[in-house]
Amino acid sequence: MEFTLVAVLGVIAVVAVAAFSERLGLAAPLSLVVVGIALSFIPGVPHPGVDPEWILAGVLPPLLYSSAVNMSFTDFRRDLQSISGLAVTLVALSTLGAGVLFHWLLPEIGWPAAFALGAVISPTDAVAATSVGKRLGLPHRLLTVLEGEGLVNDASALVLLRTAVAAFAGSFSLWGTIAEFLYAVVVAVVVGLVVGLVNVRVRALINDAVLNTAISFVVPFIAYLPAEELDASGVLAVVVAGVVTGHQSPRHLRAQDRIAESTNWHTAAFLLESGMFLLMGLNVKTLVDEVRGDGLSVTRALAIGLLAALFVMVARMLWVAPMVARMRRDVAKASQSKEQLAAMQERLQNPEDDPAFAERLSNIPAKRLERFEHRITRRSADLDFTVNEHFGGRGGVVIGWAGMRGAITVAAAQTLPEDTPDRAQLILIAFVVAAVTLLLQGLTLPAVIRKVGIPPDDPERLRDEGTRLFTDLADAAGEVLDDPSLTDHDGEPYTDRVVALVRRDARVDVHRRPPEEGKQPADLSGSRDAFVELRLRVLQAMGERLLAARSSGTYSSVALGKAQHMLDVDAARFEQLADQEH
Repeated sequence: MEFTLVAVLGVIAVVAVAAFSERLGLAAPLSLVVVGIALSFIPGVPHPGVDPEWILAGVLPPLLYSSAVNMSFTDFRRDLQSISGLAVTLVALSTLGAGVLFHWLLPEIGWPAAFALGAVISPTDAVAATSVGKRLGLPHRLLTVLEGEGLVNDASALVLLRTAVAAFAGSFSLWGTIAEFLYAVVVAVVVGLVVGLVNVRVRALINDAVLNTAISFVVPFIAYLPAEELDASGVLAVVVAGVVTGHQSPRHLRAQDRIAESTNWHTAAFLLESGMFLLMGLNVKTLVDEVRGDGLSVTRALAIGLLAALFVMVARMLWVAPMVARMRRDVAKASQSKEQLAAMQERLQNPEDDPAFAERLSNIPAKRLERFEHRITRRSADLDFTVNEHFGGRGGVVIGWAGMRGAITVAAAQTLPEDTPDRAQLILIAFVVAAVTLLLQGLTLPAVIRKVGIPPDDPERLRDEGTRLFTDLADAAGEVLDDPSLTDHDGEPYTDRVVALVRRDARVDVHRRPPEEGKQPADLSGSRDAFVELRLRVLQAMGERLLAARSSGTYSSVALGKAQHMLDVDAARFEQLADQEH
């Protein structure tokens, strides 16, 4: 009964604080931590104790999966160098640097505990940063880097934490640590790939949105558990499974299944995420009492936590500066490579200008030549992305200041072995680092974004890109409707009236521009079954054209996402009508 009451009050508090934060223009995680801290010192307020393993193994996997499903695979691939630098290299260097700092300030805890605490405070939590960034219109590429870092850095930190904890028993080897890290990554990637691919194939066989969503809720754990049993990174396996699922879902799952899944996952992720931040604040008095109970100094823990917070903030800024410089060099290289690729594309499009080159092309199998042209097109699109979506030094300032820690830091600290020297004090230090970075950087991040004046994505470019994409999709629909051999499932030709109704409803000839949501439905009297069947065929053709456009990389993930959403809304509507007919 008490647990039920606490859960109900927790959900009400989360929703109320989130709604109030939205009115104030604050990121909800920041408000939840502050409210939790305030409530923790009020007598009579329950301080629910949650086993940290439940958070790391029960809450973290679904949260990472929910974010990974919505991550564009193409964007992740294009920014892999920046993401891996922040999520792996910076985490490792921060662990080493913080470990040295902690050993200097707390020599009595020993090197293993110092490095373990360093690993705990190294990963960032991108939730608050991305919520602020989206509200203030940060460029999409910058948000992708922050979100990608947040997906991967927990895996890096937890592997390093596991290595440091193992060193408590005196077993440490540099080469062994590197080998363990590589093993954990490779096995996790393989497990995640397998789970992601099997996930979409199996769920494609289930034509029920409720059952489909129910299966999706256990997918994160299906990836996490075997990876952990194999001593690999369970959270990385979850991220890979989520990215693969998100990338493959439009190809295999019905639109209404994806829409239902997205809605339910957003709700679940909101409650889990918000609950963690509220719980983080509620635990502060308990942590303080435990430190005092062990006869340790709370003031000393606060001072060390402030120094550690300063260290991780400075370390991040120092790392981001050369990262931005490298991105500037990438822009210059991309511009040069773009000219060479443009010349190659020109030769491929006009081989008759060079008879010798045309003869060589004629000896290449058509399939092989098609794959080569596709790689050239995608590479050209990647270079355009590098040149056109570079965010420069001002974006670097934002990334550097967006290194907030979160509830996972506190949960990871609480997994330190019970015999860790000064364990309660170390956990409080981790909480101070998380709270200081979250509140200081989180509350000032909007001012930093406004001060540096980083421009948002060019709205005119996005509008033109969307027009070109929807024109391409309308052409795919027109090719279906203009096919003289077009027949229904019985082999009978569709009536001119049905074709005209589908053409009007799909807005094939009106603009070849984005369809308007909420448009009036066509008059289906007397032709409903044929109309629904042909409309679904047109949507399928448009979906296949959209997947081809995504594969080529010639459109941004923003334009592709909007087009996918519009197609899904229409497809879900007609899938429901088709289900009613059966």
